[in-house]
Amino acid sequence: MTDDVVVLDASALLALLFNEVGADIVAARLATSVIGAVNLSEVAAKLADCGMPEAAISATFDEFDLDIRSFDAKQARLAGAMRGPTKAFGLSLGDRACLALARQLQAVAFTADRDWAKLELDGVRVKLIR
Repeated sequence: MTDDVVVLDASALLALLFNEVGADIVAARLATSVIGAVNLSEVAAKLADCGMPEAAISATFDEFDLDIRSFDAKQARLAGAMRGPTKAFGLSLGDRACLALARQLQAVAFTADRDWAKLELDGVRVKLIR
């Protein structure tokens, strides 16, 4: 696995956007990070829930010049296969999509979700940002 690229979970990007604990860790790796389209959608939904207009959400994403990766068939299969080992921890499709992308890219997944530290998934490495 490589430390060059990190995959951001929605919680990691939200920590950066809301300047929460762990934002500094995400900011330091933003230039070498990617985010899956599924997780970006989760972030957009959270920002919309906070009352941010769609145009402002798009402008925010553009400002960060994010490397956004599509959710492809290989990731879909990986995320589906991860359902069993992650079910007890309550991971969502978005969570598993992030982990699948990290596995596919042989990268580390950044998250604020502490339950991810309990996971034992082949080929997947997780870093808690707080």
